[in-house]
Amino acid sequence: MELKNVLKYSYTELIDLFEKDFPSILHNARISDDWRVFEQFLKEYIRATLIRRPSPLSIRRFFRMFVNRSRYIHDFSTGEKIRYEPIKWLWEALRGEDNDVHQDFLIDRYFLFKQFQNSFDVLSDQEQCKNWRERWEVGTDEDVAEERRENRKRISYLLIRKIERRDKMNSRYRFAAETSEEDKMRLIDEWWKDYKFHLTMAIREPDELNLFLNHTLSDKTMQILHDAKRKGIPFFVTPYYLSLLSVKENGYDDSTIRSYVIYSRELVENFGHIQAWEKEDVVEAGKPNAAGWLLPNSTNIHRRYPEVAIFIPDSMGRACGGLCALCQRMYDFQKGHLNFNLDRLKPIEGWERKMERLMTYYEYDSQLRDILITGGDALMSQNSTLEKILDAVYRMAVHKREANRERTKGEKYAEIRRVRLGSRLLAYLPSRIDDGLIDVLKRFREKATRAGIQQFFVQTHFESPLEITEDVVRAVRRLLDAGWIITNQLVFTVAASRRGHTARLREELNKIGILTYYTFSVKGFGENYALFAPNSRSMQEVKEEKIYGRLSPELEKEVLDILKRPELLNPGLVRLLEKYGQPFLATDRNVMNLPGIGKSMTFVTAGLTKQGKRILRFSLDANRRHSPGVDNIGDIYIVENKSIAAYLRQLEELGEEVEDYFSIWHYSEGHTESRFALFEYPEQYTGITDDFTNLIIES
Repeated sequence: MELKNVLKYSYTELIDLFEKDFPSILHNARISDDWRVFEQFLKEYIRATLIRRPSPLSIRRFFRMFVNRSRYIHDFSTGEKIRYEPIKWLWEALRGEDNDVHQDFLIDRYFLFKQFQNSFDVLSDQEQCKNWRERWEVGTDEDVAEERRENRKRISYLLIRKIERRDKMNSRYRFAAETSEEDKMRLIDEWWKDYKFHLTMAIREPDELNLFLNHTLSDKTMQILHDAKRKGIPFFVTPYYLSLLSVKENGYDDSTIRSYVIYSRELVENFGHIQAWEKEDVVEAGKPNAAGWLLPNSTNIHRRYPEVAIFIPDSMGRACGGLCALCQRMYDFQKGHLNFNLDRLKPIEGWERKMERLMTYYEYDSQLRDILITGGDALMSQNSTLEKILDAVYRMAVHKREANRERTKGEKYAEIRRVRLGSRLLAYLPSRIDDGLIDVLKRFREKATRAGIQQFFVQTHFESPLEITEDVVRAVRRLLDAGWIITNQLVFTVAASRRGHTARLREELNKIGILTYYTFSVKGFGENYALFAPNSRSMQEVKEEKIYGRLSPELEKEVLDILKRPELLNPGLVRLLEKYGQPFLATDRNVMNLPGIGKSMTFVTAGLTKQGKRILRFSLDANRRHSPGVDNIGDIYIVENKSIAAYLRQLEELGEEVEDYFSIWHYSEGHTESRFALFEYPEQYTGITDDFTNLIIES
């Protein structure tokens, strides 16, 4: 029996499958007049199986996932109250009495019985994992680079025509009346190195997007994109990023990055009704957010944890180098708080005074020691604007340090130890890393170090090894030479979750000096249905693929030593990997962001909806401090976006052999990985207060 066949089975065929493999279960469902009688049979069935073959792990999973009485569960993400009657539903489904039970419910239950009947340990195959990694192409591969050179040439001709049609003749990107075609192309080649050119020429319309993709988008896709435009979803794709997409019929597999540019039907249908997944981002004046923190406003400072607060400036940093289809701040684009009106996003008069006031929030907070400047995108701010922001951070850090001299031991405030810039422009637009930016970052690091700041990170987001180009390699090297460590956050979409893909990305990022930080499960509700990969797949990836990047204590020590000098990371990381004989460093943690609470992958599968979606009961990450307001929050239930069976069908549509994923049914629980030492906060001196400021804990 092949898994791909079971995924297509009708309701009747699944009942036949139960009759073939579990005849006693089907028989007793049919002869039991009440589901409680059927429940009693299942308990006896389990006991009999355990007598023949003891298996404590299977029995624990079985009871937790299935044999529990009817109850209500509160979905923490939606607030909905969900009735859960697992035994009754199976009893009715096997008897053919409940048409609301989806086939995916029966498929999941079937494989649960299979595991219980034939318990097995999942063994990872190193050679197989290597083969999975090596099937994914990289942007620096010569055949990929050659196709992209062709793309750039084709796009350049289209840009010439676009410039000729532009109404705004005050733009610096224009042609004199007598300019020859050859000189126009020469100018385009020169402007291509300028990130502002790509922002100015960004594609903002569905038909223009199709034009620049050589009319390769299907009618169905174009209908979705036109509907997206009518709904008000912005388009913003730079010529550079479009040049990374293949337009050949048999070109390289760009599904992972293409899904960031091409919107899904579910996103379009839900736009206008999207809620903030991050409950702590919803702020009312004078009231604590979902994590208990009081904030100055709802637009500039976001906070979940005691040690760190996000800072979003009123600048071009409220925009991005492109709109990611799964953006966690899509609700802000929906409301217009974030947008691509770049001219209107330039700082207005009075912003610098407002920024100074906002910095006092960090200065007079007892626990904050980490500021993450993001947006939007931190590097969308112009160099002069970014320098003013960093200077304000520097002054705040100095003031906070000086104030501590007057405070007694046990009453001192945590001082700023880490500054981060959140940006996807390394992938979207690497030409942004220009001379002016490097000068700003060098100057800030030099004086901030004297103010006690110890860590300087650019926190970026590469989604695929295809995004790593020679332009990226150069940009990364420049940032490392400026003394900034680069860390990566990946979103584990359906396309990115394919066997070996995430491991290959880790491998290629390490080669150029980037460390991996987080591998995130897709957040959001119905709008991200097309992109969500179940958490069981994330755990499968950890146990069967990521395992080959695990750091020994000796290797970890050597990595930490080299991190003291970021300029040595490229090629220093490669030399360490060769020395220890492993393909990559698994410094990231696979996690899910729980609304209003924080990141975790500590869960057990508590149940299943009628649609076959797993219900997960999460616990807080025990490896870090949380807001006191959520420490005793209790059970956290999340209903996953889709069933495992539906996810596997998506993989098959992408050309995957679903048999390669068979062990996914085995992963019904997870445990949050410990943090790589670099990502722990540097030790502060003794005497920091245990008291919290800006916090209200409501009952």
